Formats: sequence, structure tokens, C-alpha cells
Amino acid sequence: MRLAVPLELDPATLDGWRPGAPVVDLAGETMGTTWHVRLAAPPAFNRTALLSAIEGRLEAILAQMSHWRADSLLGRFNRAGGGTWITLPPDFRTVLEAGLVVAERSGGAFDPAIGALVDAWGFGPEPAMTMPSPAELEQAHAVSGSARLAYDREASRLRQSGGVRLDFSGIAKGFAVDALGAVLLRHGCRHALVEIGGELLGLGLRPDGDPWWVDLETPDQGISPLRVALHQMAVATSGDYVRGRHTIDPRTGAPVEHALSVSVLHASAMWADAWATALGVLQGAEMEALASREALAVRTLTRVDGTLHEWISPALQAMIDELDEPPTG
Repeated sequence: MRLAVPLELDPATLDGWRPGAPVVDLAGETMGTTWHVRLAAPPAFNRTALLSAIEGRLEAILAQMSHWRADSLLGRFNRAGGGTWITLPPDFRTVLEAGLVVAERSGGAFDPAIGALVDAWGFGPEPAMTMPSPAELEQAHAVSGSARLAYDREASRLRQSGGVRLDFSGIAKGFAVDALGAVLLRHGCRHALVEIGGELLGLGLRPDGDPWWVDLETPDQGISPLRVALHQMAVATSGDYVRGRHTIDPRTGAPVEHALSVSVLHASAMWADAWATALGVLQGAEMEALASREALAVRTLTRVDGTLHEWISPALQAMIDELDEPPTG
């Protein structure tokens, strides 16, 4: 068993920690998947109020960013005529700006404006009954890419150039995880594990004093397990072993075939989500160079010449110790 522990521990983690505090589980559905919160209940904990706040926050995010809802802000932008400017609320703006940053830093391996390609392959609201034709892919590619967006940051508005479709599926879940973490903190819950569709955020400590331990998804038994202490940290995983080859390379317009699992640790689940998507598109030396340059803590499992290859970035390797007996939990 390999353990990954952050090199620096935040003393503020102990704020509000109570040994033996009751553990409460909350769960529901969102974004076509499930959400789950496990928390150490603070004094005067109000389960009903927190559950209502969580559900309200998730609904607000879906109302802005859902690719599946025609009436979402994202859906309205995608249907808007060329030349239309759309004013962006803070959540939408935060996700868009992060997506544009990762698009630039990754050389286009991540792009929030490839909704037309996602739809052409049947990964959007309407499943495809057949493979898209070369002509259909060429047409979708022609209207895709953040270079076709005009973003007025000062006025917080975005211009539809005509036919561009946004798709936040490679970043919105991570944003939602961070948002739920903020909801918990506002309700006095400083010690919790948040999860949406496999993306996780750990806050504070468990009541037994341990961090929130999670195992990185390792779909091959030949790879040694890697357990991570989510100490004020998030982890996001991209890949094809659960949902199939659904990640699109924005540069070619084709699904990625080499990435089995790409996990990124980061203080923010949103950034971890976007970087995991981008790194899953890149291969070999190009992927390793980007992860190293950005000082990202990354574990990848990729197919190389018919075999499974594990790579661990320097930032993650510095956190890892070997352990004969894994911690409980």
C-alpha cells in the first residue's frame, strides 16, 4: 500500500474538531450522477437546514451550467444567435474563466467550447445512434473552440459568434464539489468529505483524528493501491474505464483512446477536474511535461503499446510513502 500525505498540514484544520463527534451522511442525485457528504456533526447541527442548502446550491449550479437542460444559462447561450451577448453570473464566470486558463496552459487539450463535438459523438443530451460522419465532425469542429468566443471580463459578458456550444462537463462537477464544501463551512461543518460522481474534497479531520482517506481509482490489479489523505485537498479522476471513451480531444475532434485513469490532487476540485481532463487528452512526454511544469500532483494509468503504464508526477511522488499495513477507513 502506498500513502500520499500533503507535505504541509494546515493548523486551522483543528478548528472545531471534536473527538468522537457523531458522523452524519447525506446523499442525493445531481448532474446525472450522485452526491454524498459525510460530516462530523458540530454542536447544534441542523440536518434539515443543511440538506436544504445543499440541494438549493446544486439546483442553482444546474440552472446555469447544465448541458442537459435547454433552459439553463449554458443552454440559452448555445442556442443564441450570432452576435448575442450574454451576461454571466459569478458561478458561470468562475467556471468559464478557469476553463479558458486551462485551455491556454494545456495548448488546447482542454476547451470549454466543444459542445458541438460532444453532441456529434452522442455524449451530450441526445445519444447518437450511429457514428458521426466525417462531414458531421468537420462541421462540428468548425464551430468549436474557445478561440471563437469573445469574453468581456470587465462587463462579465460572453458573445456568441454563431453556432458555438459550451460544454462544462469536464469542470462543472469539480466546481460543484467546491461549492458544497463552502456550504458546509457556512453551516459550521468544518470536518467533512464531499463527493459528486467520483470527485472528492476533504475538509478537516475525521472524529478519530485521521484525515479523510480515499483510494485513487485503480482499475488494474497489477497496479499497487494508492491511498490519499484529503487534508484540505480535492481529487478528480478522468478516464474511460467507467463510462467508456467519452473524452474528446478538442484539437482533433476525436475521442481519446489511451487514458484509462488520470487523477489530479489539488486544493480546488474545480481545478483538479479540469486538469484531469486536459492531462487525459495528452500523451507521454507531452502530458508529463505539462503536469511537471504546472507542479500538479498526478497519477496516470495509460495504455502504451498494449500495456498499462503508471506515471506519478514529481509533486505527487514527494507526498508518497510505502506502508506495510494501510490505515483503516
